[in-house]
Amino acid sequence: MLLEIRDIHVHYGKIEALKGISLDVDEGEIVTLIGANGAGKTTTLKTISGLRPLTSGSIAFDGKDISRLPGHKRVLVGIGQSPEGRGCFPGMTVMENLLMGAYTRSGDFSKDLAEVFDLFPRLAERKTQAAGTMSGGEQQMVAIGRALMSKPKVLLLDEPSMGLAPMLVAQIFSIIKEINNRGTTVLLVEQNAQQALQIAHRAYVLETGKVVKAAPAADLLDDPQVREAYLGGSLGQH
Repeated sequence: MLLEIRDIHVHYGKIEALKGISLDVDEGEIVTLIGANGAGKTTTLKTISGLRPLTSGSIAFDGKDISRLPGHKRVLVGIGQSPEGRGCFPGMTVMENLLMGAYTRSGDFSKDLAEVFDLFPRLAERKTQAAGTMSGGEQQMVAIGRALMSKPKVLLLDEPSMGLAPMLVAQIFSIIKEINNRGTTVLLVEQNAQQALQIAHRAYVLETGKVVKAAPAADLLDDPQVREAYLGGSLGQH
């Protein structure tokens, strides 16, 4: 198993944000976490990438316990994250943003850059443009491209479709699928449960800091409770 999370508890001060979450992500999978705002999805990703400390529980990656490993060292072992809200460096160009993703590496990045530009042709056209002057969708491409430049074994994606026009949402999801097809494991947090479940292999439903359901994504698409809560009730056939 590539990523194993066991009974993790996380606090913000006295408030318990995660109340014993356990989940697995196997190599080659797309796994999605769905749930309402405040369910603990973003906190789970931040805890995996080392931005939030564990109160208790354990995280193992590639067979090694990384529960106490500092965040910057988790990048070195193969965990890349595209954060919620994109987090581009606004005054830096697209190219400089992408190269920031490779800060832990040395050598020639031309092949990796070519791969990012192949996934996101728009970025190739705009590589000298300041990231802060780009649209939300383009900034999302920069954020994902920057995370890919660290050559992650698992890519953590936090709300990649947030604030994007429907046409761009479809494009971002097809790119996530392509990234996975090219060999990168993906753990996806997404408000757009319908789209997320359509591309994921497996899914976990989070409610108030706990996992309440875990199943193949296709099963959750057809689950009446999940449809009612997260998929807008009676949807047409997908």
